[in-house]
Amino acid sequence: MKHPSDHSPKFGQDESAPRFGLARILSKAGLCSRTVAVEWIRAGRVEVDGRRILDPEARFPLSSPGIRIDGLDITANTRQVLLLHKPRGVLTTRQDERGRATVYDLLPGTPWLAPVGRLDQASSGLLLFSNDPHWAQRLLDPDQHVAKTYHVQIRPPLSTGTAAQLATGSVLDGELCLSMQIRELRCGGKTQWLEFILQEGRNRQIRRLLDACDREVLRLIRVAVGNLPLGELRPGEWRWLRSDEEELLRQTPTPRDPPCLPPERS
Repeated sequence: MKHPSDHSPKFGQDESAPRFGLARILSKAGLCSRTVAVEWIRAGRVEVDGRRILDPEARFPLSSPGIRIDGLDITANTRQVLLLHKPRGVLTTRQDERGRATVYDLLPGTPWLAPVGRLDQASSGLLLFSNDPHWAQRLLDPDQHVAKTYHVQIRPPLSTGTAAQLATGSVLDGELCLSMQIRELRCGGKTQWLEFILQEGRNRQIRRLLDACDREVLRLIRVAVGNLPLGELRPGEWRWLRSDEEELLRQTPTPRDPPCLPPERS
């Protein structure tokens, strides 16, 4: 007799699709941390296509049908994508052990949604969520080189030469960064607004590069993914993405004017 967690091909899945450990699938879906996912699986709370899975490392495609936790189906039937203007100071996580505000405090309770990528606590701007992890994984695939546009306020300003060197010769963690576009949006003497268009998504890439140049980042806003703009949403506001807008995510970005921001609160 086979163990209930046996995951030999029998769920009618596409065997050519990349496969991931079940605990990782749950954590990538934004439901919980990998550690908590392991606990749920070993406790018998997770089913895939009607079969209880007890092995956290059992491997499935991200698009596995019928993943249920405590009987609740978390599998996307119809893809839904939400665009949030993430405010500064809000964490991109479902729960925070210190009780700090998270993006889920701003979102509707249903359907289940997971962030497509991240913005750190100090950054703001366009953040996508979806109930389709397979679609999200394709969008995040480094080989796709989906461009992301950021407007960054720094102090003191960068020279044209330094900006050009950053754009083509930056190194992080011993690896050359992909070429990026950097242009000045405006300069107010002591501070400067720059536009960065990145073709990759390394952790805190812009902040780390500017820190290495002894520049202080005052604001960092993601204003577009591909050619999809943040638009007129105010911080904390969200809207559903139309299906015809998904194609904009893979288009070459259009240069954008610097954001008009309210003054900082004292």
